[in-house]
Order: sequence, then C-alpha cells, then structure tokens
Amino acid sequence: MQLLIGSGLLVLSILLIAAILASKTSGKLGVPALLVFLAIGILAGEDMFGIIRFNDFKLSQHIGIVSLTIILFSGGLDTRLKSVKPILWRGITLSTVGVAATALVVGLLVFLFTDFSLVEGLLLGSIIASTDAAAVFSILRSKNLELKHNLRPILELESGSNDPMAFMLMLVFSFVLAGQGFPGGNIAVFFALQIGVGVAIGLIMGKIMEWLVNNIDLDYDGLYSVLILAMAFLTYALADLLKGNGFLAVYMAAVFIGNLSFIHKRSIMRFFDGVAWLMQIIMFVAFGILLEPSEIGSVLSVGILVAVILIFVARPAGVFLSLIPFKMTFKDRVFVSWVGLRGAVPIVFASYPIIMGVEKGHAIFNIVFFVVATSVLIQGTTFAYVAKWLNLLRPYKAKTRYPLEIERSNNFHNELYEVEVPDGCFGDGKSILELNVPANVLFVLINRNNKFITPNGATIIQGGDKVLVMTDNILELQVLNSCLGIEKVE
Repeated sequence: MQLLIGSGLLVLSILLIAAILASKTSGKLGVPALLVFLAIGILAGEDMFGIIRFNDFKLSQHIGIVSLTIILFSGGLDTRLKSVKPILWRGITLSTVGVAATALVVGLLVFLFTDFSLVEGLLLGSIIASTDAAAVFSILRSKNLELKHNLRPILELESGSNDPMAFMLMLVFSFVLAGQGFPGGNIAVFFALQIGVGVAIGLIMGKIMEWLVNNIDLDYDGLYSVLILAMAFLTYALADLLKGNGFLAVYMAAVFIGNLSFIHKRSIMRFFDGVAWLMQIIMFVAFGILLEPSEIGSVLSVGILVAVILIFVARPAGVFLSLIPFKMTFKDRVFVSWVGLRGAVPIVFASYPIIMGVEKGHAIFNIVFFVVATSVLIQGTTFAYVAKWLNLLRPYKAKTRYPLEIERSNNFHNELYEVEVPDGCFGDGKSILELNVPANVLFVLINRNNKFITPNGATIIQGGDKVLVMTDNILELQVLNSCLGIEKVE
C-alpha cells in the first residue's frame, strides 16, 4: 500500500510540475495553458503512454464539480460590482437568453445535418452553450488585456454566470433521453427553484461568510482561507439539497463577499487564486486522461461540423439576438461572439448523459471534447489579435501593487494599526529598542509632521508621531500601549 501511494504521488507530482512548466512555455508561444493541461492528460492516458489507467466517469464528474465550485468562487471574488453595474443586464441576458439561443441553433443544425435526433442535438447544444469562466478569466488576466467599452466585465460576468442555464438545459434533455421522467414533473418549477434558491442561498451564505470572518478570532491566519473554502462547499451543498443551482449559489456568494471589506481579504483571494489554478490543472488533466483518442476518429466529421456551427453560427446568433435591446457597436458584438471560449465545464456536463445511460452519451462526450479543444486552440490563441483587429484594445497600464493592506472591520483582529503617541508619554524620546515591545509587534512606518520615516531599532519615538504597527493579536497592542505609556487603543 505504501508503495502504491508513493508511486501515485510521484506520478501526480510529475504531471503537476510538467503542466505548470509547460504553461509557462505555452504562454510565450501563444497557446492557452488550459490546452496544455488537456494535452498532458491525454498523453498520460491509457491510449497514449499508458502512465495512468483511468475510466471512472462518476469520479471525474465529482472532481469536476469540486473544481468548478472553487473556480467559480475565485472568479466571483474578483468580480467588482462597480465595474459590473453598468453592464449588468447585458451580462445577465447573455448568460440566459444567449445560452438558450446558442443551444437551440446548435441543436437544430445538428439535427438537420447529422443522424442525431432533435432532442439529442439540443442536449449537445446545451452542453456546449456556455462559455467557460476558467478559460476566459485565465486568458484575459494572463495576457493583461485592457478592452474598450466595458467589454472585459461583460465577458467575465457572462462566463461566470452562464453555467447554471446550460446545466439546467442539459439536465432537462438528459432526463428526457434517459427516459427517467423529469424530477418534480414541472420544468417551469425546476427552473424557478434552480435560479431562485441558488440566488437566495448564495446571498445568505455570502453574508454569513462575511460575519464569520470578521467576528471569529482564529488563532492561525491561514485558517481563515480554509474556513471560506469550507463555506463555499457548504454553499453548493445547501443549494443542491434545496433543489437550487449550486454553481449559481457559489458564484453569488463570492460576488457578495468579494465586494465587502473583511479580515485577511487579500490573502484569502490569493489563496483561492492558487487553488483555482490547481483545480484547473487537475480537472483538465483528469478529463484528458479519461479521453480515448482512438474513439475521436469515429466522431471527427461530426465534431468538426459542430465546432464550425458553434464558433461561426450559433454563438454569434446567440450574442446578436440577446444584445438586441442594448446599444453596442457592431465590432463589440463581433468580439463578444468570438470570445465564446469553451473549457472544462462542457466536459463536466458531458459526463452526465453517460452516467444517466443516454444512448449516445459516449459519442456526445467525445464530440464535446473535440469542440472544447478546437475552441481553446482557435479562439484562445486569436483572442488578442481579434481585439486588435477590431480596434478594441486600449494601452495596458500597470497597476501599483502594495505589499501591505490595511484591513478595517468592526472586530479586533486587524493586521495593521495606527497608534498616535501623546506628547510627554513614557515612550516620548525613547528608541524602539528601549521600549521593550512584544516580539511580534512590528513598527512599519512613522508619520512625523507628514514626513514618513521607515523605523528601525534605533529610531527615536517622539510625541505626536503616528506609528503604523503590525500585529496578529490585539492583546499585544495593550502591551505596546503600556510600553509607550498610553492607556488604551484608539
């Protein structure tokens, strides 16, 4: 058993390292990192080098759900309502009407030009109808693209919020084809519960997360990130248990808390950014291993047809139709149509028909895999070029990054505090070393008559100084105040 665990960890670590290093090289070559992760999984699979033998669709689906929960939560944390507010309804319309229209067009054309039935075509269209948040977020941020006309928040909002509609449509057609009967028997009620419960649970859990982080004094800072991670999973589970959409709930909770001030916000966001990348790698590699390239040949012609329909017909039709009520230039609509990146989400959704026993489930899975790879390869690599061609790029301005962040909340667990030194107090005229302050209290900066001093042990404290100190325990500030001769914390 120990040997098996060691061998498994060896293979897993090598695959992760290879994926990370390859993503660095791929970025220079203009190839999206997600495609590299997928390729590494395929190469490690049974049909290629046979490093890993794995064909458990159920387990892969569970891996996908866990990964998507983290990825959507990470994306929601980065969504700024201030930038989203002007384009809110455009994003919502794209993620609902746009997804439904895309699925309908794909379904009809697949029905007309292949041996798929209409319902099978609509199932395939539903699975590939939504853009992928992981793909869009990673490419936008890795290339540091600054787009005109609020296009970036539109794309991020759409990709982060359109999975629930695709998921609901996929379930409807899967139940019909599997002959299992629709749960609850009423599709309208199903959609209402999915959206209503999802939104409600998301907002409630977002508020609970904020309260917990700001009011529970944990002994170790790293536990705050773990707490939020657990709460994200709980959000998905509660929404799913109450017949709501877990993905929508997770995204709503993340958007809610991401736009509030809470303790250790920066470190929590960095934690989720790193874990989201890990989940992307694991998810793409796992589904790459699951694929049997030898089976792609049997669906290659259909795969090419579906990819062409999706990229050049269905996605533009969905975008132009859903954006009719809004004032946008033709170039803006063309660009949004082109940025219809597919990623791991359709692959996760494609596992459902197989598990539910849909007759053409395996064929649909292979077609979806081919379409995703084609979308990432063609649209992902030409993303920036199309924006430049349409004259939608604006110069990128590097943003100032501050190494420290002042956390403000209503409780006592802050990281940085400002302490004002009164004239004539015990600490007035003494060096920092002479004060014998606690070891975990760090003097960061001194504001003396609006001139800033970087302190060291020999720095003399003067009355009127405003001292910025860092500590992880409010009780240590009481000790510091005693050393300075101050009665209480302001």
